[in-house]
Amino acid sequence: MNDEQIKHLYNSLGKGIRYDGRKLTDFRKVVTETDISKSAEGSARVKIGETEVIAGVKLIVDKPYPDTPEEGTLMVGAELLPLSSPEFESGPPGNQSIELARVVDRGVRESKMIDVKKLCIEKGEKVWMVAIDICTINDAGNLLDASALAAVLALQNTTFPEYDGTEIDYKKHTKKKLPIMKVPVTTTVFKLGDYFVVDPSTDEEKEADARLTVAFTKDGEICAMQKGGDTPLSIAEIEKMIDLSMEKCKELRKFVD
Repeated sequence: MNDEQIKHLYNSLGKGIRYDGRKLTDFRKVVTETDISKSAEGSARVKIGETEVIAGVKLIVDKPYPDTPEEGTLMVGAELLPLSSPEFESGPPGNQSIELARVVDRGVRESKMIDVKKLCIEKGEKVWMVAIDICTINDAGNLLDASALAAVLALQNTTFPEYDGTEIDYKKHTKKKLPIMKVPVTTTVFKLGDYFVVDPSTDEEKEADARLTVAFTKDGEICAMQKGGDTPLSIAEIEKMIDLSMEKCKELRKFVD
């Protein structure tokens, strides 16, 4: 954005309105869909405005980590497809995709969403590994919240494939679901100057000084939090961003409940 566009952006924020007519704390329209892939054990698509992501879950039998011999494992990967933004390039994961995967992973892992002990098949030898893959279809801002929501929906949609103790038959699915205990919802608040916004457009995202991503359980417990951006935040600003994030999480929870 050039200087005039930035000035116009902040003038609009000062009037409590944004380019697309939303108020500072309004989300764009959210649309969700599950079971979109027949090759995954669970899958979901989330659209927030023109931003679109898909998430898929694969279940793999593997050896547990030595320090957690009775627990299954969780892995999250994110791929920023070049078709989704002119700024994304093919190749190894960059910092943005790594951070996106970590934020999603942290919300799922720290909320104790999955009872990992129930993923144990044989202590120290065999456990189920839950692998979540996130792919961006279109980036129009706020990939963090869209990806986190897609991952949670895909996990809720997941069913186990048939497993005879030796081989997995991925062509046959059972009715057994993942052992889900809690369902986290994640929202991100962005700070632009003196203003706080949610669900930013790409222009707003680029101009943001800082952001705070917070994941909440249904009972309002904070289970994960990550700060982004170079500008430091005061305690008062963090508290305000957490309160706003909690308010928006309550709105998004209808999509997972």
